[in-house]
Amino acid sequence: MPREKNPESEKKRAPRRRAAATVPTAEPSATATQPNFVDPQQRAMLIARAAYYRAMDRGFAPGNEVADWLAAEAEVDAELLRGTAGS
Repeated sequence: MPREKNPESEKKRAPRRRAAATVPTAEPSATATQPNFVDPQQRAMLIARAAYYRAMDRGFAPGNEVADWLAAEAEVDAELLRGTAGS
């Protein structure tokens, strides 16, 4: 014989949570100052290309690979920042 449900002993469920509504920012210029980020793989490719051209300019002489990479990294980062600052 099936049990009868007792309405007094039933557990009540908590109400469902609603998703928080997105509030638009009061300052539209706040988004204009945020930089546009480049994919890390694309950034690494740009740095590798710039380092290659630096090595080519010095005749691929060994011993300056790290210096080429660091200079290329600084150059690419400066170009990326300059590109986002102008927009």
